[in-house]
Amino acid sequence: MSDGTATTDLDASLERYRVELTGYCYRMLGSSFEAEDAVQDTMVRAWRSHDRFEGRSSLRSWLYRIATNVCLDMLSAGNRRARPMDLTESAPLARAALSPRPDHTWLEPMPDARVLPTVQDPAEAAIAKESVRLAFMAALQRLPARQRAVLILREVLAWRASEVAELLDTSVASVNSALQRARATLAERKEHGTDAAVSDPLNEEQQKLLERYVAAFEGYDMAALTALLHEDAIMTMPPFDLWLTGHADITGFMTTLGSACADSRLRPVQVNGLPGFAHYKPDEETGGFTAWAVQVLEISDGRITGFHCFLDTRRWFPLFDLPLHLEAQADEVKEGR
Repeated sequence: MSDGTATTDLDASLERYRVELTGYCYRMLGSSFEAEDAVQDTMVRAWRSHDRFEGRSSLRSWLYRIATNVCLDMLSAGNRRARPMDLTESAPLARAALSPRPDHTWLEPMPDARVLPTVQDPAEAAIAKESVRLAFMAALQRLPARQRAVLILREVLAWRASEVAELLDTSVASVNSALQRARATLAERKEHGTDAAVSDPLNEEQQKLLERYVAAFEGYDMAALTALLHEDAIMTMPPFDLWLTGHADITGFMTTLGSACADSRLRPVQVNGLPGFAHYKPDEETGGFTAWAVQVLEISDGRITGFHCFLDTRRWFPLFDLPLHLEAQADEVKEGR
């Protein structure tokens, strides 16, 4: 076999694991971009040291060992990504102020396709989606780095305790102890949004709810939107630390500080195991629509309980392979919309 063929075969073997490794690193780091950087670093390290890989474990296990070490190194500074409700109290509309915080503060959204491998078992697919939802991701960020790795490997990826112990160069007893502590920490905290219950695929009721949401949002019909929001619904807008509770404050914000979003357009996306939308707001200069936010919706009992808008379009829209601009459709131009 020529060196060129061997290199091609190795590249193909490594690439088979890119999506699941990205999912693992994303759960560890809470950042879509850092996760992709970590996986790329993992691939480079694996490629460079493959001649020393003696096959004492599977290629997959070896890659996870490298990825874990990369993530632990990146987490050594102790940074913990969060959501607005992890950092501040909910603000009433009367005191709403848009105060941004640095990018590294925030838990970031991630397209499903980049972190969820295709699986045939519906139950396995549902567990995978639940494990990247924002509330669970936020809960993971509260764990020390090694506990986080143990919980993900044992609870999400279903590794055996002996496999995790070998990966982390520790004992089975230590792995079981770390898992117990991690479970206890998560159980102590009732995270906002943990009650989100979304079918996979969406059931008919949820599909209709989303259709009504698009019509209400694009029409900026606050009465219709109020009917879709749970009375304790939460709205967040990273990089701003403001978060609002209740449909009255949410719709009140949208008609005041957020009024520039009237006549926007939404395009569906699959994000963090939940339904979402790419939000384009009117562009006065071109007459079309410019990228504005990626929305993630949490649904429970037929209502929207979480409405999370990730701004900073230059980062998110390319990540989702979305254009930064939409042209106005002919019927919208004709109607003056």
